[in-house]
Amino acid sequence: MNMLLKNAHVIDPANNIDETLDVRIKGDLISETGKNLELQGEEMYDLSGLWLTPGLIDMHVHLREPGGTAKETIETGTAAARAGGFTSVCCMANTNPVVDNVNTLTYVNAIAQIKANTNVFPVAAVTKNLEGKEITNMHQLMQNGAVAFSDDGKPISNTKVLRYALHYSSMFDVPIISHCEDSYLFEGGIMNEGYYSTLFGMQGIPYVSESIAVARELELLRFIGGRIHFAHITTARSIELIRRAKNEGLNVTCETAPHYFTLTDEVLKDYETCYKVNPPLKSEEDRLAVIEGLVDGTIDVIATDHAPHTTDEKALDMNQAPFGMVGLETAVGLVLTKLVHSGIMTPAKAIACMSCNPASVVKINRGSLSAGSIADLSIINPELEWIVDSSEFKSRARNTPFEGFKLKGKAVATIRNGCIDYDSTNFHSHIAKNLV
Repeated sequence: MNMLLKNAHVIDPANNIDETLDVRIKGDLISETGKNLELQGEEMYDLSGLWLTPGLIDMHVHLREPGGTAKETIETGTAAARAGGFTSVCCMANTNPVVDNVNTLTYVNAIAQIKANTNVFPVAAVTKNLEGKEITNMHQLMQNGAVAFSDDGKPISNTKVLRYALHYSSMFDVPIISHCEDSYLFEGGIMNEGYYSTLFGMQGIPYVSESIAVARELELLRFIGGRIHFAHITTARSIELIRRAKNEGLNVTCETAPHYFTLTDEVLKDYETCYKVNPPLKSEEDRLAVIEGLVDGTIDVIATDHAPHTTDEKALDMNQAPFGMVGLETAVGLVLTKLVHSGIMTPAKAIACMSCNPASVVKINRGSLSAGSIADLSIINPELEWIVDSSEFKSRARNTPFEGFKLKGKAVATIRNGCIDYDSTNFHSHIAKNLV
């Protein structure tokens, strides 16, 4: 399909573009970007008032398949991603069975090929069965499509195993994605340890559970080399440690999630399990530190850590309910409402955290609108105001803490491999299509 996208506010951080331009697509590739491009027999779309960005990438999602399809499937999870404006996702390995071997990885790839509504880039396990004892055959897994390695959901407590994993992965220049947590300090906790855990009578998880793990792994990175990407960073201390490591030149990147710059541990006063997440929501001081880390570039990526659970599971009491919340369909709205419209971040910096930056971390050929690039694009209406209603989610799960939130800014369409992949009602209300 050939198309000419006219009058869009093009935000392409990889090429330092942030202005009104036209984009021409021929087949599955971007042909050119410029001003006042003339029609050459394509379908023309007027994107006046809308943002046109590289296809958004969520590098941390849980699609639950195989083994957890009551919570989510590759089909429903990627449908949620597409509705949220994402054209690519990286799915974590903590499925049942674990993605720690070529057979399971091949299964995930095969289902994604048939049923996925976005590009799916699998993350394979660092250790067999996530047990932290024996590393997987990383080279073989890479050859079959793994873009990174993570035991997400579990820390690798054995530093000797992590040492070997870092050394081995450095041979292929792939990142180890760290679930940074001290499992002994975490054990039995429900929420952040502090004033509110004491007030609410819940067992706390001290913030050092995260920062101790970050410090340990940075020391190992300094000693061994390789690449570490820290998942879901939440604390001021962790951010300061990573900032210093970057200044020293260590090959480290990190991410946070929208709920960590939006919510604090105070919200658990209602004892609602939708707020129970791992790592737990932190203090206001930590929330502000997360924002500062995004602004100054210490935090490279905004990812959702989309963690779907069934309604019955989340209906259990605080002690028994699983950790996690869904995030694919609210991420863009939260980023624009809380960071961009508030003046905290520029649109370009925010989009970089959701496009070229994650593409760079996992080294996938996405995240840019350069001529010759694969034509994956997201179309966003930055002014659209909407109310979060989980009954309208494409995800199979409803465990969101943002029910009823009024947000400003929403993805209204995606283009993937040169084809309009998703076009919401709001998209049609803003686009005039002319067949030429």
